[in-house]
Amino acid sequence: MSDRGRVSFAFPTGPRLFLRRLISHWREQSAIVRTAADWTVLLYIVIPGGLLGGRFYYGFWVDDLPAWSTSIPFMIIPILLVLLLASGGMVLLLLEGDLLFLRQRETWIRAIILRGTIYSLVVTTLKIAAVIGLLLPFIIRGYGLSSEAALSLLILSITCGWSIKLLAHIVKVQRQGWQRWLWQIPAIVVPCGIYLRVVLLWNDYPALLWVAALLFTVVTGLAIRYRLKLRGTFMNDVREDYKQRMKIAALMLRRVLGKPRPTRYKPWIFRRSQLLLSSKEPESRLSAAAIKSLIRNPANLKLYASFTSVSAIAILIVPAGLKWILLLILTSLMANWLFSFWRTFVRDDYIGILPFTKEQKAEAGSRAVPILLMPFSVMCAAVVCFSIYGWWGLILFIPFGAMIGFVVAKVFSTIRLER
Repeated sequence: MSDRGRVSFAFPTGPRLFLRRLISHWREQSAIVRTAADWTVLLYIVIPGGLLGGRFYYGFWVDDLPAWSTSIPFMIIPILLVLLLASGGMVLLLLEGDLLFLRQRETWIRAIILRGTIYSLVVTTLKIAAVIGLLLPFIIRGYGLSSEAALSLLILSITCGWSIKLLAHIVKVQRQGWQRWLWQIPAIVVPCGIYLRVVLLWNDYPALLWVAALLFTVVTGLAIRYRLKLRGTFMNDVREDYKQRMKIAALMLRRVLGKPRPTRYKPWIFRRSQLLLSSKEPESRLSAAAIKSLIRNPANLKLYASFTSVSAIAILIVPAGLKWILLLILTSLMANWLFSFWRTFVRDDYIGILPFTKEQKAEAGSRAVPILLMPFSVMCAAVVCFSIYGWWGLILFIPFGAMIGFVVAKVFSTIRLER
């Protein structure tokens, strides 16, 4: 193309166009933040909070560490870092309108993708460095890591985060449906598993952290090269880009607007409405309907899984003498939530038109809630039994967990259900 044709564009080169889009992206994100945090919030909340947090952080370096920090095992640190590494995505700053214009200019597309990739990796580096910086007093003073070991942990975390971001992005723009979830295993789970294993071996094999960091760097370089050669994924690139740019807005609106559920012509589980309970009594059918309702609702199922995961971690880190007590408390909290779900379910307009008496509804609830509570109590009992009794826990956790879930559910059914 001649120079006369090139000067007719507002941004005659790909790098200049990317810089313009990057500035627009920053303005867009700052505008979203300003809608929730104006200068008053900054003055009265953010600045005092930052000063107070800075004072606490300085105290962690010069004063004695809190007593609770000494009881937390080192394994929690890499687990937190793994959660950070597996989250987030990449922003390439591609737009839908590029399909009409920039598709004819492959060099411009490559320039935008390359710089967007570098920008995303820089953001990932800053996030990881900030989190490790906050944890640094506990890592060095609490767990006794040297400065060299902390530096190697930082480099390993950054390189692992790079490779995970790139591999996960490549999977997201190339795969859909169940294939995407299947390919997430080599893209995310395997690097996270390697990272976790290497970090736990830092004391015995400190050089292993640098070897793993070099491996992740090589994977990152190969992934960038593959990403630049990738074709036929433009619309998927734009879709993933939009998701990442709207994350802050989605986070702020989460408590204001409910996320619309996708339209399904068939449920994703129990598609044929098969019977869950052997009995054909009306109470059993109502119980089965409540169980299916909770499992088919992504919000309820996510809340159930999240509380189960947090409870398992809490039980794992407390002393052995408190594990069974904490298990009973957490099982009671889960039972209380399940009975609240049951009350919401039976008060639904659709259920209200069915000719169920108050006694039948109470009987159905006393059957449904123990079944819903059982997976939680059994999984938490497995954490208790394996951490205290070792291999004997393989025999004990199912009967103990089932018994605790059944007893707690029956106690709450007597209190919460109206007969």
